[in-house]
Amino acid sequence: MFRTISNIFKVEDLRKRILFTLLILIVYRLGSFVPVPNIDTTILKMQDQSGGAAIFNLLNTFSGGALFQFSIFALGIMPYVTASIIVNLLSMDVIPKFTQWQKEGEVGRRKLAQITRYGTIILGLVQAFATAIGFNRLYGAQLVLDPTFTTYALIAIVLTAGTAFLMWIGEQINEYGIGNGISIIIFAGIVASIPRGIGQLYQTQIATAGDQLFLNIVKLVVILIVIILLIAGVIFVQQGVRKIPVQYAKRVVGRKMYGGQTTHIPLKVNAAGVIPVIFASSLLIFPPTIASYWRTNPVADWIINNLSYTAPLGMVLYVLMIIGFTYFYTFVQMNPEQMADQMKKNGGYIPGIRPGKATSVYLIRVMNRITLSGAIFLALISIVPMILVPIAGLPQAASVGGTSLLIMVGVGLDTMKQIESQLIKRHYKGFITK
Repeated sequence: MFRTISNIFKVEDLRKRILFTLLILIVYRLGSFVPVPNIDTTILKMQDQSGGAAIFNLLNTFSGGALFQFSIFALGIMPYVTASIIVNLLSMDVIPKFTQWQKEGEVGRRKLAQITRYGTIILGLVQAFATAIGFNRLYGAQLVLDPTFTTYALIAIVLTAGTAFLMWIGEQINEYGIGNGISIIIFAGIVASIPRGIGQLYQTQIATAGDQLFLNIVKLVVILIVIILLIAGVIFVQQGVRKIPVQYAKRVVGRKMYGGQTTHIPLKVNAAGVIPVIFASSLLIFPPTIASYWRTNPVADWIINNLSYTAPLGMVLYVLMIIGFTYFYTFVQMNPEQMADQMKKNGGYIPGIRPGKATSVYLIRVMNRITLSGAIFLALISIVPMILVPIAGLPQAASVGGTSLLIMVGVGLDTMKQIESQLIKRHYKGFITK
């Protein structure tokens, strides 16, 4: 491992990319402590120390604690994630223009990316106004100093600018850094929340344990073992691949002979990575978050009590959304019909399967089976901590551990693979290669 790290810094381009990414993350973390004007942050700091409302724990975790500090990055990158979901869904034969752009390659993707940016600003403004007004109502009109329209407008503009800046630095990481920019930002927020979570566990399970100290220590050791096993399971599934053999027929072009070789199509068990978990989380927490600002309304109370990710109905919806988004994102990335057409054009075929339509049907059947197992695994890892946390008597903030664990391990693996490919391209041994 140390030799690999040394090799990383021998490659000038890779070294610059990693240092650029680290510098961007430092800027992100510094911005998480810059407060929004006209906000009494002492109220939210008390909320953070007490563990916060269950509905805001996931948002606070993804923002690296910026929400309970009401910093300029309090909204995090979630408006961009929500806008991406909407644009991707509209591109699935809902808006013909979006569908056309989706098929135009790089030019079309740039147009959709621009639409996503505009959507991020609009959603950011709406969410910023709702957050400022809702938080102020939630804490007895004491959070916002001088709660006038001008004050709320200023707060909304600052919060939206913070989200726009995060979106921009995510794109800069994609271009000049290493890894997926948006995922790296969420990863950094989760990692920054780990010390706070450990502190809460210490206070609740060790410092105030009394006669239950030994029992709590044993419980924490068991939880640590479970976390290690979960990490191993996530890595095992993320690395799982179904190899579909492909044979290319021989053909003569001029005096040269092409084809005749055997290769394979690698179909990953979880081709969507952690994107379905991020998408499902952002959609699930949106209705209860808005409803929590109107707690006196019976409809809002029903939404909070039943659609929260810790409620039974909320868990079921969470599982269904993870499975649905896993299928959606997998088939967006890997189109079986295009793969079958491309093989047919190049003289390739799957042994025992006719080229063309039969190949497409076969690939769809295989992808459906392996995607289902990967989606169920993602859902189980996400909800198991939500079930075990109340049983173990742990703080509510620990219930988001499964989602956080999936994102951290998934983003870490994807980033490591990018570094690996850069090293192998330059004939250096990487982390995975033997």
